[in-house]
Parts: sequence; structure tokens; C-alpha cells
Amino acid sequence: MVLLLAGFATSYAQTDFQNIRMGFDAQRTDIPHGKIDTMTYASKTVGAKRRALIYTPPGYNAKIKYPVLYLLHGIGGDEKEWFREGAPQQILDNLYADHKIQPMIVVLPNGRAMKDDRAVGNIMEGNKVQAFATFEQDLLNDLIPSVEKKYPVFKDREHRALAGLSMGGGQSLNFGLGHLETFAWIGGFSSAPNTKTPQELLPDPAKAKSMLKLLWISCGDKDNLITFSKRTHDYLKSFDVPHIYKVEVGGYHDFKVWKRNLYMFSQLLFKDIDVNAISKTVVYERSAETNVRGARYPVILEDSRVVFRLKAPEAQSVKVDIGKKYDMVKNAEGLWEATTDSISEGFHYYSLIIDGVSVADPASESFYGMSRNASGIEIPFKGDDYYAVKNVPHGEIRMKRYFSTVFNTWKRFYIYTPAGYDENSSTKYPVLYLLHGGGEDERGWGEQGKTDLIMDNLLAARKAKPMLIVMVDGNAPGVGINNTYYELFRSEMKDCVIPFVEKNYKADGNASMRALAGLSMGGLQTLHAGIFDSQLFPYMGVFSSGWFQTENNTNDDFEYLKKNVDGFKVNNKLLWIAMGGKEDIAYKNCQNMLGKLDGLGVKYTYSEYPGGHTWPVWRNDLYKFAQLLFR
Repeated sequence: MVLLLAGFATSYAQTDFQNIRMGFDAQRTDIPHGKIDTMTYASKTVGAKRRALIYTPPGYNAKIKYPVLYLLHGIGGDEKEWFREGAPQQILDNLYADHKIQPMIVVLPNGRAMKDDRAVGNIMEGNKVQAFATFEQDLLNDLIPSVEKKYPVFKDREHRALAGLSMGGGQSLNFGLGHLETFAWIGGFSSAPNTKTPQELLPDPAKAKSMLKLLWISCGDKDNLITFSKRTHDYLKSFDVPHIYKVEVGGYHDFKVWKRNLYMFSQLLFKDIDVNAISKTVVYERSAETNVRGARYPVILEDSRVVFRLKAPEAQSVKVDIGKKYDMVKNAEGLWEATTDSISEGFHYYSLIIDGVSVADPASESFYGMSRNASGIEIPFKGDDYYAVKNVPHGEIRMKRYFSTVFNTWKRFYIYTPAGYDENSSTKYPVLYLLHGGGEDERGWGEQGKTDLIMDNLLAARKAKPMLIVMVDGNAPGVGINNTYYELFRSEMKDCVIPFVEKNYKADGNASMRALAGLSMGGLQTLHAGIFDSQLFPYMGVFSSGWFQTENNTNDDFEYLKKNVDGFKVNNKLLWIAMGGKEDIAYKNCQNMLGKLDGLGVKYTYSEYPGGHTWPVWRNDLYKFAQLLFR
């Protein structure tokens, strides 16, 4: 009978163990139930009698031998934590009733191996933390022998599993991988910082390959401890050690994640499984970092495809527009869903089109772009470390209002001040004035552009000079894109913004300590102001921009530069021009402009970063350009 059930459960588990049914952790009254008891055992390691909870399955028979799962708690818990908050008995009872797991005994010990092992007082006290390491000897030399003496269990490694949550997850990986002669089935759920480095866990990957039956590593993508699971996964992957890495979308460091982990992990135990085959069915996914708090979707898959969802039962047609439009499909509950092709790196605007009307996704943060508030999504990639949040000194982005005499109204700018700005009272800083593109405003570089993180990381690595970065509003409402538009901006900078910044901030007023840069339309503004007032802006950055081509192939900036090229050459220290490759919509304009600069003998530095006319390109432009300034 057991063999028949095992064969059925194995086949089911390898394909459907991730399908978590509604109410998987709720008590069902129409099924047999297992039993939770308390056992005591003499611990020579601790020098005291200790307790553990024991779960025996429905239909438990003392004449039958069972495999054993040792299930460990977190740093703030004890042997009852799983029982109180994790509902293991309900989860396992339900799985037995659905013929999804092998009959097993589950031991829930106290992983704090000390005489007073209660979770009281300061649980982070040194001796209490050390007790979690001491539990290794208590587990191997005291608890396991006591369980095997009191209960009808198999005594070989192939019938012994070890898993735990948080601190217990770290213990499970440390003890389990450290004693492969004792454990063949190991699971770490949201493993804590007590987890050893991958090199310490598996100094001999080949040995682990040959001995492990299952190694399960999981964590919620919103869990701040995910780095410990991810580094172990990366190491295992690099040595082709079979394992399952499960990231719970929208999951935090809580029992919502750990109950789901137990539900999935237990279905794979003590069966003839193919871990490599199973791991291919485990979809790596994560909620986008640009989702509003608590929103699970949009979800980013491992190959950078994105799954969008929207609850709109009354809608007749829904599309998602992320540069390419995708039809969304509605299910019986009124939930619309679409999966995109792979999306390129970095930040992208997108909209939902509901019955023909473009709207922002309520599940996403909104960003001002495309001349309106639009949704945005951040696609991670291997090269995004330069704007990652790191443990480095952080500066600030501040908002400041000022009165514009050019526009006769109140305006505002955002300003980045580097770490230590307020403490260094006598320090004067050079200033980069940084401009957004068309359809955006002064918020663009701070929010979409991640200016503060880029600069924090550059400064921490000593790759850039400490500087202020002023992100101004380059819009002129009611004025078309013409010479008046550019002249208004030029006057705004000279007469309002620069004097205000140099009066109210610790800005170095020397012209040699001033730079101007912008993307797209901001690049054209940079060209105009930087050419007509080259004495004010010796450093210029032009990102994804170039003079518009006209019928007579000329414009005011070029004509002025041609007449005053000698003065420009004297004043300009750096003209840095960058494009997003041939797919950048400004590419042809830029190449035409470069030809004109070459004809005048104007020196410039040219750079390309693939990605078109997008924020991933402009972030990289700022990263490179900032390193060249004020040297």
C-alpha cells in the first residue's frame, strides 16, 4: 500500500508541487488527522533535559518504520513556533489526504541549545546566538539518537531530512551540508545571516552532487535577507550542484512564505525524484521594485519577460503598452493577464489601455513622463550594480522652490547634495546642472535616473569628485520648440537658477567648477546655452541629442559657433556626446552634428551605450560623464 502511494505521489510532486490550493493550511474536518506530542530527551551537550514537539502522521503505526524531517524555528522562536504560527499539522494532514506526501514523522526541536532555552529577554545576546551553533552537537549526539530510540524510524541518511526557517534555515544549511553522512534532504527557508559562506558550506561540490537527494533554497523577493539565499544559489549553479531555488513573489520574512515552503518542500521528500528536472519547472520570478507597496504584479521572470495583471471585470478590452502592445486575456473572475516578450534592461514607461483609454497601472508607481503621469517598471540586469543601493555613505536629493523672474512665477528644482554636505561647513562644491528630456520635468533625473545612487556609489569608490547636482525644470509652457524656447531657458539659468544656487548652497562660483548636461531636449538646451555662454559652462554633456536637421542644414547654434569657434575652444574643457546606438531616435541628428563639429575643428569625446532613446542609456551616460568632471 505504501509503495503504491509513493509511486503516485512522486509522479504528482514532480509536476504539480508548486500548485498551492486555496486553504492548504486550514483545518479540514472531513479527513484523518495526525497527532502532535511533546517528547523530552536528555541532552549531554546542554547538561539538561530538553523538549521537542513530534508530529506523527494520520494512521500512525508503531510497527511501521518512518522517515524523519527535523524542522527548525527562527531566532525569536522555540519548539512551539512552527506549531503556533506555521500550522504544520494542518498542512501535512491536508497533503496526506490528497496523497501528495510520504508518511513521515516530523520533529520540531528547540534550536537554542542552552539550559534556559526560552525565547525571552534579549534574543540577540551573544550566549543565546551561540546556542544556535551549539545545537549542532545537541542535534547529532542527543536528539537524533533519542528520536530513533523512542520512535519507529529509519536510521539511515536517505530517510533523514533537515529544514528550517530564518535562523533555522541557516542551521539547516550549515549542519545539513556539513554532515552529508547524516542528512540527504536539506531545506533552507529564508536563511538568516548565520548561514556560512557558500565556500564553507560546500568546500567539495562534487561530493555534495553525489550525496544529496534534495537541496532546497527559498526566500521571498521582498525579504531583506534574500542575498544569503541568492549567493548560495549562485555558487551551487556555478558548480552545477543540483538544487531547487524558489523565490516567492511578493514574499516577506514571514510565515506566509514559510508555510508555502513547507507545503512544497515536504511533497518532494523521501521519493525518487529528479532534482534537475524539477528545478527546470521552478519559475524564477520577482515582483518589480517599481510596484506599489503590497502589489505582487507586475512580475518579472528570469528571462526578463513581464507578467501583468489587472482586476477589471467590467472591461471589454485591455492591453498593456510598453513600447509594444500586448493583448491581455480575461479569466472567469475578471482578472486580465498578459506576458510580454523579454524586456531590455533598466527603466521603462508603460500604460494600460482599457477600452481604448490609456491609464496608469494602479499596481505600479507613477512617474512623470510622456507629458503625463505614466507607470514605470524597472528590469534588473547583471550590470545594474552601479546604481544599486549599497552600504555606502548616502547623499540627499532635496527640493527647493525659487521665484523665476523670467517666467514671473514660482518654480522648483531638485538638488543632490553628497554625503557629509551639512557637516563640511567650509567646503565649496562644484555644480552640475542636469536637464531632463521632452515630456518630463525636474523629477526625472532623481526618480527615473537614480542620480543619487549613481553618485553615492561613484563617490564611495572615489571615481568622481564630490559635487552638487541641480536638476531643473526645463519646460516653457505655451512656447514651441524654437529659438525663443532656448533663449528662455538660457536666461532662466543665467538670471535665476545659477545665482540662486550660488547664494543658497555651498556652491563654488568659479566658472571652472560648473557643468551643464542634458538628455534629448535637455541636450539641445545644453548645446544652446553651452555654446552661447561657453564662459559659464566649460563642461558640457549631450546625451541622445543633436541639432535638428533643417532644409538648409543649419541652425542658430551652429551659425553662432562658427563665428565664435575660437572662443569656444578656449572656454570648453570637455564636450562629451553620447548616444544609445543606432536605434536611438536622435542618432542621425547627432551624426550630422558631429560632422559639423569636425568641420570646425571642435574637439569632443563620443560614447555609445546600446539601448536607444531610454533611461538605461542616460543612467549610464551620467555614470560615465560624472567621472570626467572637475578634474
